[in-house]
Amino acid sequence: MPVPLCRETILNIKPYVPGKPIEEVERELGIRGVIKLASNENPMGPSPKALEALQRSLARINLYPDGSCYNLKNKLASLWGWPPEGIVVGNGADEVIKLVAEAFLNPGEEAIMADPTFSEYEFATLLMGGRAVKVPCQDWQHSLEDMAERITPNTKLVFICNPNNPTGTIVRGEDLDSFLTRVPARVLVVLDEAYAEYVEDPQYREGIDYLRRGAKNLVVLRTFSKIYGLAGLRVGYGLTSPEVAAALNRAREPFNVNLLAQEAALAALEDQEHRDKSRALNREGKEYLYREFRSLGLEYVPSQTNFIFVDVKRDGRQIFQELLKRGIIVRTGDIFGYPTFLRITVGTPEQNRRLVEALKEILA
Repeated sequence: MPVPLCRETILNIKPYVPGKPIEEVERELGIRGVIKLASNENPMGPSPKALEALQRSLARINLYPDGSCYNLKNKLASLWGWPPEGIVVGNGADEVIKLVAEAFLNPGEEAIMADPTFSEYEFATLLMGGRAVKVPCQDWQHSLEDMAERITPNTKLVFICNPNNPTGTIVRGEDLDSFLTRVPARVLVVLDEAYAEYVEDPQYREGIDYLRRGAKNLVVLRTFSKIYGLAGLRVGYGLTSPEVAAALNRAREPFNVNLLAQEAALAALEDQEHRDKSRALNREGKEYLYREFRSLGLEYVPSQTNFIFVDVKRDGRQIFQELLKRGIIVRTGDIFGYPTFLRITVGTPEQNRRLVEALKEILA
């Protein structure tokens, strides 16, 4: 029964279902040693420098955090060569997605996005009473040509997940160049680059390049939840024009990024060694999983991220349940419209071997 008095548009939203926590699986099944390869977290954990910063900051948690994220914004401004007035820091990049919809999307206006892609784009759109226009991927990639053709006078936002979740594919620079020239100035483009640090394809182009060239209708999203290993602290940010940033800050809650998150993010930015090791571990893990998937006769989408979208050629939810019994959490593909697929995070060598052995046993 609908909740009395709630907004009608809320009833169109399917609540987000995150990957199962390790503690929940261990509690439900009465087992120990569960590993999680479901939410694309960094298996190396956070930077040691971030952990040290957290320890130093614990005694100050009786104080409110800096609501403007002054130090973090200025550090990011130096990193990217972009004015701090054009940076919005959020409680994860998810919050910045929500801020974009809250600040720019009127009821009935359209937001264009790929299918499949990150579900938060549709959530933010429906939350504001907008219409989500889904454009099917072609060969697992964004079809920017089709997306451009779907722009109408009622279009306000376009979301491009680059690399895309769950497919792990990228939009190449020349295709993005062509697409952005076709987008009217009244349409805001959101380039979500949550996994950009893992990309190795030389044809990839970062969104900051377009901002530096003068793009005004662009928001580029980054996060500390993936390669930086700070998913539990929830901190991400958007790079954009000072004008767009000012609008987003009008919708932003005060003190939206906690003190510990700000301090850990600052320290993580200093640890290039941690990022390099994380990339190398991910590269080796992907190569191992690719070989093993091929030996099992499983098809997969080559990935530029830290996860792989793989077709297990059976009911993915059934395979998911069998893996759970063996203490391995993955993500089912049915939530993206692909019931025989799993999205599997690349883990440590030991975790990857454990996954492969379990799949061999289950698929046999």
